Amino acid sequence: MIINISVLDQIMKLKQIFLLVFFWICFQQAPFAQNLISNNLLLQEFLRREQMLNENGDGISPSFNLRPFNLPSSYNDEFFHFKNSSKKREDGTSRIGWGILPMVHRLNFNSNRPYGWGDGPMIPNKGLQYYGTLGFYSKVFFFNIQFQPEFVFAQNLPYQGFSADFDSEVIRSRFRFFNAGDYPERFGENGFTSFSWGQSKFTAQFGAFEAGVSTQNIWWGPGQWNALIFSNNAQGFPHLTINTVKPAKTFLGNFEGQILSGRLENSGFSPTQNDALNDTYFRQFSGDWRYLNAINISYNPKWIPGLFLGATRTYQQYNAGRGNAFSDYFPIFNVITKESVFEETGNSLDFDNEGRDQQISVYGRFLSKKAKTELYFEFGRRDHSFNWREAVLNPEHARAYLVGFNKIFSLPNNGKFIQVRGEITHQQESVNRYIRYAGLLGGLSWHTHTRARGFANYGQAMGVGIGTGSNVQTIEVSMVEKFNKIGILFERLENHQDFYFRAFGQQNERQPWIDFSMGFLFDKQWNNLILSSKLQFINGKNYQWQLDPSSTPEFPKGENLFSVHARTSIIYIFNKPLK
Repeated sequence: MIINISVLDQIMKLKQIFLLVFFWICFQQAPFAQNLISNNLLLQEFLRREQMLNENGDGISPSFNLRPFNLPSSYNDEFFHFKNSSKKREDGTSRIGWGILPMVHRLNFNSNRPYGWGDGPMIPNKGLQYYGTLGFYSKVFFFNIQFQPEFVFAQNLPYQGFSADFDSEVIRSRFRFFNAGDYPERFGENGFTSFSWGQSKFTAQFGAFEAGVSTQNIWWGPGQWNALIFSNNAQGFPHLTINTVKPAKTFLGNFEGQILSGRLENSGFSPTQNDALNDTYFRQFSGDWRYLNAINISYNPKWIPGLFLGATRTYQQYNAGRGNAFSDYFPIFNVITKESVFEETGNSLDFDNEGRDQQISVYGRFLSKKAKTELYFEFGRRDHSFNWREAVLNPEHARAYLVGFNKIFSLPNNGKFIQVRGEITHQQESVNRYIRYAGLLGGLSWHTHTRARGFANYGQAMGVGIGTGSNVQTIEVSMVEKFNKIGILFERLENHQDFYFRAFGQQNERQPWIDFSMGFLFDKQWNNLILSSKLQFINGKNYQWQLDPSSTPEFPKGENLFSVHARTSIIYIFNKPLK
């Protein structure tokens, strides 16, 4: 883990503010509570469901817009084995203790091509792939020490990727997005192995706040399968953080938030599996790491308990191009509109001269415990508006969005429920690209940038993991009881739509590449052991925009590819089973 000392120097300049916060929060000491690990979707889904079912208002209060957060004490005792020392405070809570985190083993299999996302350090892979993690947690007074490394091994077999048979203009269009995003088709030519710090951290906690160093995965926003800014799609990155671990209560309502500065790495791999294409069209980039600064604030009004609203902002750039002023370390506090930047600096290229890449999102989640329902959205932009007038008149420029829901129906007298949940994630550029980029057929996609080369870490998107310029619609229907689940999932994935319309436009021969899939879900708990599994069948229509050998200009026919995606997770909890 590498920490830039100059970042620490800049943070120390804010010591007066931090000291005020320190003395305020020192008046409240929190008992031991373990983090909800943000890459454990099984646990997240269970807790969101429990939050909707808890009609009396007690128990789980976080917004789920900032993860990880500390588990409520009742669930903390069930999920984590924690041993307290004999030294206790007056309120009976322990000053010192240690615990064992759940052991997780996960096995993925893709038969003919990579499919799936939201699996942390695991990579897009054809063949078998293994993930494993085990760790411990220790509390010493107000210090939290968590060590949870992650290990990944993937077969990383070759597969049918982007073809070299297209004409040069189509290939240039494809490499426009390859060059603006570090998202390789295949991670090297052999088996892939990774061992990282994983979900580790060292922080000091006071009340609802903590500060320190972490490599944990972060999830911002209310999404269930995707998030526009941070999700569990990529490997966690080392970062300095000041954040809440539970809602901070004020007279206006509850607040959650995080400010971080971190380090992002490049994958080091070429974009395609064809060396000739890479040699001709791939634009080599700096091997330097990227500096990231980000902020997220979530607000729950006191007068509307089920409403959660928030906003995020991120900046990244190659570290070699970063200056040493306060605004270089904390660009999140700079003005938002380009017009304001022009007035302050006279720089007509805004921050692009320094290679800075910005993303902004706003989100909301409404929870009705009486109706056992949640609705949510997130809307983001990856480019500055010229001024507020343009932001209002042209909100669809450089935007992405997601919307989703979760609904629970009670079944009579057996403690089981029917859960129906769904989500739409849309990254494709809006139709205003034809006017705004006249003659160019579009700009760039979400999570791409010509200089910073995409919002990615080690070759995977930090937020949306479905692919550059892609859209996805997911719906799930299942019967659930605690961790037990039997269900079915339907998914429609529109692959790389921005590239498709740029390269092929409006024609009838080559149609969009769309994956239609159906998955079967089965989760089961036996005392301390939890099994979570998914078997998904995918029919890729017009796969990689290829034509079937029997296709003719008069009767075009796309090539289809059928594949299987399977995932099995084994989780062992070193504690008493959930009752």
